[in-house]
Amino acid sequence: MKTKISILISVVLLISCGIKKEDLIFENQDKSIKMVFDFDVNKTPFYKVLYNDEIVLDSSRLGIIREDANFYDNLKIISASESKKISENYTMLQGKRKNITYSANQYTVHLQNDTGNLMDIIFQLSDDGIAFRYYFPDTSTDIKKIVEEKTTYNFKQNTKAWLQPMSKAKTGWESTNPSYEEHYQMHIPINSKSPIGEGWVYPALFNSNNTWFLITESCLHENYCGSRLVYNETQKAMQIAFPQKEEIFPDGALNPESVLPWYTPWRIVTIGNLKTITESTLGTDVADKAIDIDTSFIESGLSSWSWVLLKDEFTNYDTSIKFIDYAAKMKWNYCLIDADWDTRIGFEKMKELADYGASKNVKVLVWYNSSGSWNTTPYHPKSKLLTHEDRVKEFTKLNQMGIAGIKVDFFGGDGQSMIAYYHGILKDAAKHKLMVNFHGATLPRGWQRTYPNLLTTEAIKGEEFITFFQENADLQPSHCAMLPFTRNAFDPMDFTPMVLDSIPNINRKTTPTFELALPVLFLSGIQHIAETPEGMAKQPQFVIDYLKDIPTNWDDSKFITGFPGKDVIIARKKDNTWFVVGINGENKAKEFIIDVSFVSKENGFLISEDENGFNQKTIKPVSNLTIKMKPYGGVVVKF
Repeated sequence: MKTKISILISVVLLISCGIKKEDLIFENQDKSIKMVFDFDVNKTPFYKVLYNDEIVLDSSRLGIIREDANFYDNLKIISASESKKISENYTMLQGKRKNITYSANQYTVHLQNDTGNLMDIIFQLSDDGIAFRYYFPDTSTDIKKIVEEKTTYNFKQNTKAWLQPMSKAKTGWESTNPSYEEHYQMHIPINSKSPIGEGWVYPALFNSNNTWFLITESCLHENYCGSRLVYNETQKAMQIAFPQKEEIFPDGALNPESVLPWYTPWRIVTIGNLKTITESTLGTDVADKAIDIDTSFIESGLSSWSWVLLKDEFTNYDTSIKFIDYAAKMKWNYCLIDADWDTRIGFEKMKELADYGASKNVKVLVWYNSSGSWNTTPYHPKSKLLTHEDRVKEFTKLNQMGIAGIKVDFFGGDGQSMIAYYHGILKDAAKHKLMVNFHGATLPRGWQRTYPNLLTTEAIKGEEFITFFQENADLQPSHCAMLPFTRNAFDPMDFTPMVLDSIPNINRKTTPTFELALPVLFLSGIQHIAETPEGMAKQPQFVIDYLKDIPTNWDDSKFITGFPGKDVIIARKKDNTWFVVGINGENKAKEFIIDVSFVSKENGFLISEDENGFNQKTIKPVSNLTIKMKPYGGVVVKF
């Protein structure tokens, strides 16, 4: 009887939401998320999303325009599948959780256009959101080209958004844009115009009443371009948009193109509260499985790095020796040597550095300029990775030198040919057992699962920008308090955090404990630490000891509390140790009472600060732990 009443209530609720009997209704396993699929008067497919039986995304359009075929209007359903349970267990070598289980209900709608061409739309509904993608099941040997993707997200008009503007291509320093390096616009109306005029990048965060949404894409193959969001004034909805015409590899394609059959990337909408957003793994759940490689060479960890505070002149042999010694003393895995190493140090001396690092259990990473002709950057080695043949030659040389990985900078955008370039680098680096860090780059979109040798990617206005301009330092507190909810929610982020002492010519706004929290708060397979040996030497021994044991591959993560741009407290677990870290993005003191009863029963310690600097005290894992943070301050707890 209870089951019948429940079904009756659900039917009544759906009818009250304007949903007809003939509509296709999809749902996740606990029925908290439902999707309704239907056609409008033009036979254009659309969907609605209900969360706890309330419409949270209204009629949102679906469809693709190919050069040779229209899959947007005049479509008909051939058939629709019954629910198919998707269940998968996988392991990540980095990120917020090591062992991950993904479970979803999958539904496929088989469509045909008015000329007989076929297209499927595949929907997967999990407990934390929805994912959908298009599939062209026909077979062809000729290249098909997509002109436009019509996917929209129709939020309520009172929705607020937290969005990063897409930059204008071929602008900025030496024409290096776009690189996903703009400040977020926070708590803005859904229909706000991007200040640059080129839409908004992923991940895009939205709030409507008590429901939060995070939109991104995953499983971006070589045959598709990276996309972004623009607000469609006519439809009053966010729409998928393709890159600017300049965002290509020289003479390469801009928009998606492929033979058939052909899958498009997954469109992802995480739905729930802020705990759902920060703990979700949807971005990797639907990414391609890892390529078949020996992963024994892949090791996450911390790295010393001279360039971020000392700049160009300190990329030299003597400084590199000092920073290798620094990494060894701190028990960090790596030392990164930046641009122009090929002339300032030279290949022969770089081999000496790699050998010296090996004697200290420190691996050496080196910088490369990815660019050919798409910008005017002077740094080098440059144009050494443009073709497969180039990469094999260069990577073989690095193997002979004993180099562990590469940092590749200054990419040219999101066009299909540029996305194929990323894939080419990752595949060839994997074959040569080299770890990869992309800078001046696009969002990785789950590539770290597919290519485990991709340890991190910049794609953020990080620490180096704080060292350049005071305005970036002024915005750092709120900017950092934004990132666990957006940019760093799914994908590794090479913010290059933590200056405990000082930044030359910059008045840092954050307190030392704010900075100390960042290497745990931010997720990155390799965490490049900005602080110098001299700055570290000024810190109390308990801070130095704490920084000698910072994991970057976590077993679990828990959201404690926070609000985008204002503050955030997150707990992360490695083996039997819990780290609880928080930052205050606002210029006012705050006090939080948090429950840490989930940790072990042994005592831990808390690092905070007073007028004399850092202090440490022993604490117990009680249900109500009081945490105080100074204006623009932070806290670090370890059990």
